[in-house]
Order: sequence, then C-alpha cells, then structure tokens
Amino acid sequence: MHAAAIDLPPLTELYNEHRSRALAIARRIVGDSDDAEDVVQDVFARLAWRSPDYGGRAAWTTWLHRVMVNSSINWLRARKRRERLSHEPLEPLSPESQAMGTEMKRHFTEAMREINEQQQHVLYLREVRGLSYPEIARMLRIPEGTVKSTLHRARQRTFGLMAERGHHP
Repeated sequence: MHAAAIDLPPLTELYNEHRSRALAIARRIVGDSDDAEDVVQDVFARLAWRSPDYGGRAAWTTWLHRVMVNSSINWLRARKRRERLSHEPLEPLSPESQAMGTEMKRHFTEAMREINEQQQHVLYLREVRGLSYPEIARMLRIPEGTVKSTLHRARQRTFGLMAERGHHP
C-alpha cells in the first residue's frame, strides 16, 4: 500500500534550508568539497526537474539523507569508470592518431544528433557522462530494461549512420 504523495515546500526553500546538511553528507562520502558540491547540485537539479519520490513515510531530512548517500555513492562509481577510461595510453599518440580521434568524435556527435531524443539522452548519459544503467533509469524515470534496449538501438543507429558515411568507429 503506497502512501499518497506529500507536497513539499518550494524547492528553493528546501535547498536553502538543507544545502549545508546535504553538502556535509556528500563531502563525507566523495571526500572532496568541489565534488560534493557537484553531487548536491545534481540532486537538487533532479528534484527541480521532476517531483521527488518522497511519499511522506519518513521525515524529509531522513529521505534527503538517503538520496544524498545513494547519489554520492553513484557519483563515486561513475568517477571510477571515468578514471578507468581516461588513463593515458602507455605510448603517446601520434599526431595522426590524435587527429583521427578528434575527427571520429565529430562524426559520432553529428550522427548522434540524428537519432531520437530519448536515444540521444541515454547514449549521452552512458557514453559521455559514464552513468550506470540504474542511474540513467532513475534520472530519466524509465525502467532499466528500457535504458538497455534504448542504448542498444541508439548505438546501432549512430554507428550505422557513421558507417553509411564511411566513418567506421
């Protein structure tokens, strides 16, 4: 049995009142003030974008604490993925390889603009921002299975467009 949704005070009021608490939670988990600020901004931006899943079963501060902890942990996971992907190769890239990489990114971006909006969002969040399937599902408010199938179609379509133009990934 679900409780009826509870109306929360205006977001700016909640942000002003709870920002320092949210920042402290995020800072304890991510370990860096700037990164913690990013997590807090992301959480409150998501709250502004869509109504929260707050059902009134717990105090607002308890619910916010749980959201901040989960978001901070997810942020750490995404950072680890980004760090794994961003390690420099053992040998420096030749100017030709660097130019090819830049050119390939441009072709990828051009092809991505031609797929539908949901596919663009899912592809961007996964490939560029490095978010996990559950993170994307929560952010876009769609089932995780939809994230996976949409990502698959987005990759197929984007890489297919690139191949049609002679720009093989």
